[in-house]
Amino acid sequence: MAIIELQSVSKIYKMEQQEVRALDGISLTIEAGEYLSIIGPSGSGKSTLMHLVGCLDNPTSGKIRIDGIDVSKASNTQLSKIRNQKLGFVFQSFNLLPRLNVLENVELPLVYSGLHAGERKKRALAALTAVGLSDRRHHRPSQLSGGQNQRAAIARALVNNPKLILADEPTGALDSRTGENILQLFRDLHAQGHTVALVTHDPKIAAETPRSIRILDGKIIEDIRQTPVRPDTKT
Repeated sequence: MAIIELQSVSKIYKMEQQEVRALDGISLTIEAGEYLSIIGPSGSGKSTLMHLVGCLDNPTSGKIRIDGIDVSKASNTQLSKIRNQKLGFVFQSFNLLPRLNVLENVELPLVYSGLHAGERKKRALAALTAVGLSDRRHHRPSQLSGGQNQRAAIARALVNNPKLILADEPTGALDSRTGENILQLFRDLHAQGHTVALVTHDPKIAAETPRSIRILDGKIIEDIRQTPVRPDTKT
């Protein structure tokens, strides 16, 4: 079953007297249970694609369906609801609130869902347990390492049981060893049945996913299925 469907999607930004075509007629389907990477250099359009798939913006033309729902012309309120119910986000800079502890940060998406406090804590703790961080639930982000903060961010992405986890350069702020631990966590989540899309500029990360989509100048120039190359098998 398709989780994400894009049909001839374009995004054009107007800058003074010029038009910038960030995406140019992209068609793409992401099936439930896939683990894929979206790769391209800065300015290629991959971030714009993530914003559209993540319901952070509307396309200029074309159609986008998320879990069968056409979101192409949805209002900001509708997009916000779909983001909360269908999508989980992981960012390079973690985006955790410094005044809240880890458990409270992970609970936030559930607050917007309207769940009562007891159920929120139960689900947030389960998500932290899944990423191996339950023993740090009362710590604030400033008291954690970069890898622990990213695990907390992944727990927050998981807490609403989203249809798709979108990770934007999730290892970009981490050292190589910690980054590999985070990538292993994504592989584990995929093995458990989660649908995961990594947005990256790093070909080594793209080589580790069973599917790799390469974007350049707002177009998909390559969409391949591949045998993942794990770090311990590289020569």
